[in-house]
Amino acid sequence: MRLNFVQIDAFASRPFEGNPAAVMLLDAWLDDATLQAIAMEHNLAETAFLVARSNGEADYDLRWFTPTVEVAMCGHATLASGHFLLSRDPALAAVRFSTRKAGVLTVGRDGDRLTLSLPAWGPSPGPVAGLAEALGAVPEAILTRGDDYLVAVFATAAEVRALTPDFRAIAALTGGDVLCIATAPGDGDVSGGDVVSRAFAPGAGIDEDPVTGSAHAIIVPYWAERLGLDRFTAFQASTRGGHLDCTLAGDRVILGGTCVTVIEGVMHF
Repeated sequence: MRLNFVQIDAFASRPFEGNPAAVMLLDAWLDDATLQAIAMEHNLAETAFLVARSNGEADYDLRWFTPTVEVAMCGHATLASGHFLLSRDPALAAVRFSTRKAGVLTVGRDGDRLTLSLPAWGPSPGPVAGLAEALGAVPEAILTRGDDYLVAVFATAAEVRALTPDFRAIAALTGGDVLCIATAPGDGDVSGGDVVSRAFAPGAGIDEDPVTGSAHAIIVPYWAERLGLDRFTAFQASTRGGHLDCTLAGDRVILGGTCVTVIEGVMHF
């Protein structure tokens, strides 16, 4: 079998920034074991698989796989998928994706940028024993969203940047595919963001994710209330780094950013 793919850096202004994702447009769904094997072969934070739809709810079905698991929602690979499809058709203004657990997600044009609409999944206070020890620092607050997301809020961006997490401890603590987010108010000229974050998902085969759209579906509602702003900027302080424009619009989080296609290829198997 031969399958075309593209590798796209999402939330990036130039190659080698942001978060890389592989995007593969399929004629029909392959079995789950094959999809997982392909994602493992790409060995990126996410591989996005698309299949065109014929009904009016959405334009494509979309699923995301890390090298080890299928995830419920992935922001950067959705933005990358939108970039791929909109780049193929300059007349297309937006594209809608039907997902299994995150509803319909939309990527649209906004001048020379793209916007990504995600559900607003705000967190609630929820102490988690052992989280401070796993992160190597004591946060000022711990929040959770269901069983899928942990949020550690720190007083300063410097604390977030200085974290040296014990990834094995985080994986044991969360017990599988859980995203652990560390966040703090921004540090002005250092990053240019009103909010700074890092994200860790060792239980899903990703020790530190470079730029995580789904993390901002969780923290944007929190920071919008705390900052008294419905629009602000965010910076994810990974080694690659990435900037996001953030808007809370009712029950949706709208993220803005740009993408760069860095690889086009064919997979043989």
